[in-house]
Amino acid sequence: MHINIENQDCVLGMKSLPGESVDVVITSPPYNIGIAYNSYDDKGTREDYLNWTRDWTHGVNRVLKDDGSFFINIGASPKDPLLPHQIALQLSEDFVLQNTFHWIKAVSVETREGDTVSAGHFKPINSKRYVTDCHEYVFHFTKHGNVPLDRLAIGVPYADKSNIARWGHTDGKDKRCRGNTWFVPYETIKSRSKDRPHPATFPAKLAEHCIRIHGEPEQSCVMDPFLGIGHSLRAAQACKASQFIGFEIDPDYFKEAQTLTHSQHAST
Repeated sequence: MHINIENQDCVLGMKSLPGESVDVVITSPPYNIGIAYNSYDDKGTREDYLNWTRDWTHGVNRVLKDDGSFFINIGASPKDPLLPHQIALQLSEDFVLQNTFHWIKAVSVETREGDTVSAGHFKPINSKRYVTDCHEYVFHFTKHGNVPLDRLAIGVPYADKSNIARWGHTDGKDKRCRGNTWFVPYETIKSRSKDRPHPATFPAKLAEHCIRIHGEPEQSCVMDPFLGIGHSLRAAQACKASQFIGFEIDPDYFKEAQTLTHSQHAST
C-alpha cells in the first residue's frame, strides 16, 4: 500500500491533491466540546466551528470521486446533543446523506433466558439529568446518494438458519446485512499514555467497517483529514487498500501515526 501522510492542516493539505482522486474518506474531526488536544483549541463558538467545518468538507467534496463515500464519525456531549445533527445539516450543502450508522460502544442485552449480558467500554456520567452516553454517529455521505455498497462485506450469520432457504435473496449463503447498528468496543488497554496517547480516537475496526462496506478496498484510495495517531491507517492496512492519505496538525500524534508506516516497511 502506498502511504502519504503529512504533518499539516488538512485544509491546506487537501488543496495539493487532484480533484476526484479519493474513493473513501473516513474521519472523526474535533467535536468542539472542550477535549484537551495538544495543538487544537476544541472550544470555539458554534458559528466559527460550523464555518470551519464548511471549509474542510468543501475540500473533501473536491477530492472525493463521484462514486466515493465520505464517512464522518461525530459524537456529542449530553449538554450539547444537537451538534451531530447540525454538522449533518451543514454537510448536506455539498453531499447527500445516504446512510446513518450508530456506533455502539457499550450495550446491555437480556437473553431469552432472562440473563443480562453487558459488553463494551463507556465513560460513566454521574448526573441527575443525563444518562450515560454509549453511542456515537457515523454519517455516510455521498455526492448523489446512489453509491452501491458491498453490504455483505461486514455481514453477519443468520441466527435462524431456516431463513437461509426461506429467503431467495440469500443465494444459499449464511450471511445477512449487519444493518446500521455497529457494536464496536474499544480494545482493552493497560496504559492510556502508552497504548492510546490521544484523547479522542475511534477503534480501527470502526474504520474497517466503513472501508469494507464501500467495497473493493484493494482498489481504493482512502483518506483521513484528521489522522490522529493513525487508527484509520491501521484500518486501511487491514483492508489492504491500495493507497492511504492522511493529515495531522499535531506533531506528537503524527509521530505515533508514523510508526505504522515504519512497521509496514519492516514487514515488506
